[in-house]
Amino acid sequence: MKSFPNIFLAIFLFDAIMAAPTMSSINYDSETYDVTLEDLDILYDYDENLSVDQTQTEIGTISPSITGEIYLPPPLPEDTEEEEASTPKLIDGSSPHEPGVLSPHTHEGLPTCLLCTCMSTSVYCDDRELEALPPLPKETTHFYSRYNRIKKVNRDDFANLSHLKRIDLTSNFISEMDEDAFRNLPQLQELILRDNRIRQLPELPPTLTFIDISNNILGRKGIKQEAFKDMSQLHYLYITDNNLDHIPLPLPENLQSLHLQNNNIQEMHEDTFCKMKDYSYIRKSLEDIRLDGNPINLSKTPYAYMCLPRLPVGSLF
Repeated sequence: MKSFPNIFLAIFLFDAIMAAPTMSSINYDSETYDVTLEDLDILYDYDENLSVDQTQTEIGTISPSITGEIYLPPPLPEDTEEEEASTPKLIDGSSPHEPGVLSPHTHEGLPTCLLCTCMSTSVYCDDRELEALPPLPKETTHFYSRYNRIKKVNRDDFANLSHLKRIDLTSNFISEMDEDAFRNLPQLQELILRDNRIRQLPELPPTLTFIDISNNILGRKGIKQEAFKDMSQLHYLYITDNNLDHIPLPLPENLQSLHLQNNNIQEMHEDTFCKMKDYSYIRKSLEDIRLDGNPINLSKTPYAYMCLPRLPVGSLF
C-alpha cells in the first residue's frame, strides 16, 4: 500500500515538469529591428505641412509610450554692438570729435553734403536754387554749382581750400566777384564761369590750365592788361560772346586753344601771335584759334599768324 502513494507522487512531479516552459535560447533576428522610413510615416502619420504646435499634438496622441515634446533651442542673443560697429554712419560736421563728413553747415542750417551731393572729394550742388556759395569741406578738390541763383563770389567762399582743383559755376547770376576770390588757391587748374553776368574778371592764380568765361559781359575793360601773362600752364582759354574789342595780350607760350568768336574784335597786330623781330620763331602749341563772328578781316594782317601751325578760323574778306 505504500507504493501507491509513491507512484502517484511521481506521476504528479512528471506532469509538473512537462508543463513548465522550455528554457530554449532566444535568437535575435536583425530583421526585427529594420524599420524603414515608410513604416515610420505610417506609424506617426507625419505631415510636413504641419506647424510645430500641430506636430507636437499629433505625436503626443499616437501612443502613451512616446513623448510629444520637441526641444527648440533658445534664440541667440542679438549682437547689437557688432551691428552698430558695421553700420556706416553719417557724421555731422558740427561734432568736435569727428572730421566732418557732412560739414560745414550752410546758411540754410543744413550740412553742405546733405544739401548737395558729396562723392569722395567732389561736391555737386547743381540746380539747388542756391543764392550763395555753400561752405565746402577742406578736402574738396572738385566743386560744381551750376544752374543756381548765385550773384556774388566773396573772398571767403573758397578760403582754406588748398586742395581745390576745379570750380564750375556755369549758368548762375554772378555779376560781382571780389578781387582775391580765387587768388589763394594753390592747386586750382580749371575755372569755368560761363553763362553769367560778369563785368570784371578778378585776379586769377597762375596755376590754371583751363579757363572758360564765355557768354558774359566783359566788354572793353573787363580783362586787365597782361591778365594771362604769367600763366605758363594755361592750355585752353575760352572768351566767346563777351563783346571784347581786342585780343588779351600777351598770350602764354603753351596755349593750345584760343576761342574768341562772336565778339567785337576789329583788328589784330602783326605781333599778336608771332615775334616780328624773330622770323625763325614758331609757336607750335597754338593750333586752335577761333575768330569767327568778329568784324575783322584776317587777310589784312597775314604776318600776324605766319608762325602758327594753322591759320585762325574767321573771315578772310
